Amino acid sequence: MGGGDSFSTLISYLNKAVENFVEIRSGNNKRYSIQDVTLAAFSVFFTQSPSFLSFQELMEKNKGNNNARTIFGLEKIPSDNQIRNLLDPTPAEILFPVFMNILEYVEKQGGLETYRVLNNTILVALDGTGYFYSEKLSCPRCCVAHHKDGRVSYSHSAITPVIVRPDCAQVISLPPEFIHPQDGSEKEDCENQAAKRWVKCWGSRIKDIGVTLLGDDLYSRQPVIEDVRAQNLHYLFVCKPQSHPWLSEFTGNCDPKVDLNEFSAKKWTGKEKLTFTYRWRNSVPLRDTKDAFLVNWLELIITNEKGKITFKNSYITDHWLTQENVPMVAEAGRTRWKIENEHNNTLKTKGYHLEHNYGHGKKNLSELLFCLILIAFSFHTVLELYDDRYCLIRQALPTRKTFFDHIRALTTYLCFLNWTDLLLFMLRGLELEDPGG
Repeated sequence: MGGGDSFSTLISYLNKAVENFVEIRSGNNKRYSIQDVTLAAFSVFFTQSPSFLSFQELMEKNKGNNNARTIFGLEKIPSDNQIRNLLDPTPAEILFPVFMNILEYVEKQGGLETYRVLNNTILVALDGTGYFYSEKLSCPRCCVAHHKDGRVSYSHSAITPVIVRPDCAQVISLPPEFIHPQDGSEKEDCENQAAKRWVKCWGSRIKDIGVTLLGDDLYSRQPVIEDVRAQNLHYLFVCKPQSHPWLSEFTGNCDPKVDLNEFSAKKWTGKEKLTFTYRWRNSVPLRDTKDAFLVNWLELIITNEKGKITFKNSYITDHWLTQENVPMVAEAGRTRWKIENEHNNTLKTKGYHLEHNYGHGKKNLSELLFCLILIAFSFHTVLELYDDRYCLIRQALPTRKTFFDHIRALTTYLCFLNWTDLLLFMLRGLELEDPGG
């Protein structure tokens, strides 16, 4: 697919969601549309340029046009305060359909099929991440912590599910689930409860594509697994011995020659030869209760040529384990780390500045801006996968930072007709042949 088609389609998803944003103004007091304020905030995240709007205002004065209008569709450029005030009333959940639109787009491109690995399922990694902390600013959606020294802190965090694949750097974001005070509950919200809400909300909507959920040890609890299986989803969770003493004792007492299966395989990494040892058993009770779920347990131990253990972890899953599939199951379990390396850390350290306080607001602003950042990241992921021009430019430039440095510089000094015009300019400058549109 060529330059502008993907971008135009993606922007249309965002515009459609904005139609449902909350409008607090009445009468003729609407100099800036909700569409303008939303796209203004989004343009900053998409270009990774905190000064993007101010540069476009200057360009408008000097040239009578600007990239905020030609690329993102803004009629007028609002101020930062206007953006914050007008976006604050809208719950972030209004943006959730954008994530599902993106998923449908990837599916139509045949992209989901390339992500199928374990028993032809798609791996969805779950993990929580914090993105705001303060001892001064707060809102009704903040989690509140009372510290022993008398301090009170306020924070925001969320579950950020992503589709992952062992040999693929691109991850595809799904709707998040925020960890915040719940109506009717006096208990502090937590990642475990948020994960259960996410499974109940979205499980029925993704089950038909065939999904295996990945998660750390926090998720390998029977209440979570019950909800997962109730939605006809598969699971593959880390299961640490110290947090599952019954399961650890059960497997530890198994006769390794009778009750456990085991085999080893040597693999060359390009630098050294490692030995992968797999131990597993099917139909093991998760806990010491009559209603305990029967899970399939797998342990992976990696040793180097000197016999030193370089990796050791254990997992539980509902996938039946055999000697043929345990290497793939173990590899899929280790792929959970991509939610940190390719998603959360990228959002925090690779230009999106997820933990920066762009505006906290009094109601929903912090969560809404969080979603816009996730959507900006998702747009870039889709463009890298399915936009030939975008992909070629990314390959030609040495790093992600260089790519965005070019985007920022070009949009500061030159006004482009649209997104396609910007990509074509970059292709000419890099002396690359246009793959076509």
